[in-house]
Amino acid sequence: MATFRLSSLHQLTNPYMKINLPTFPSHHALALLLCLATVAVSCDDNSTVPPVGLQAVTVQNLIADTIIGITPGVPPAGGMPYGAGKFTFYSLETNAIIPSADSASNRWDLGFRGTTIITNSGSSGPGQGGAFVWTGLFADLKSISADSAFRVDAAPNYAIPVGSGRGWYSYSQAEQLVRPIPGKVLVIRTASGKFAKVEILNYYKGGVTPAVTEPDSVKYKLQRYYTFRYTFQPNGSRDF
Repeated sequence: MATFRLSSLHQLTNPYMKINLPTFPSHHALALLLCLATVAVSCDDNSTVPPVGLQAVTVQNLIADTIIGITPGVPPAGGMPYGAGKFTFYSLETNAIIPSADSASNRWDLGFRGTTIITNSGSSGPGQGGAFVWTGLFADLKSISADSAFRVDAAPNYAIPVGSGRGWYSYSQAEQLVRPIPGKVLVIRTASGKFAKVEILNYYKGGVTPAVTEPDSVKYKLQRYYTFRYTFQPNGSRDF
């Protein structure tokens, strides 16, 4: 049988090297060509495996200053529910409620009190937070544009606008119900300057909006329990 010798590995990669294939049986030559072709393809393939998509986290029944009484009189001057006026502080980075004692820290990203949502920025906290409301489907927001304008809190005006139809919700006085507006996504800059997207799914305990026919007392008892989902980008990029 004919033999084939290489004096060094360099010869295998030398484009000018000549291989006298006719001295090999045809099936050996074919095998060698296939082997070399495989090595060449492997060396030229610089593609990378795409990163695994970030997973959305769902938070249920986050208490947001539950109602403790009703103002005297009738609407619109009276007859309105009120709470203790305290925010529930939440960290998107750690997916946890932050104690009120740490409200002056960078540990939290969002604060919830009734329909008001604050960011850890400006008048609300010492963080690098901010937000704006984006219109579109949650899944379709895959990247935050570099020229996006993040607002910061300046009480009584907040980065996430408060009021029916101005931010994430609509309120029907006739029905006494608060409903999230479909297609409204809160784009958040966190206290540490990273990014997240948040969608409010429901405002009532158990994630179910009471029927219109339910008495107001039931609607008041069940409201101010947020269900929302969010995606947090831990690497500091604007991509989801």
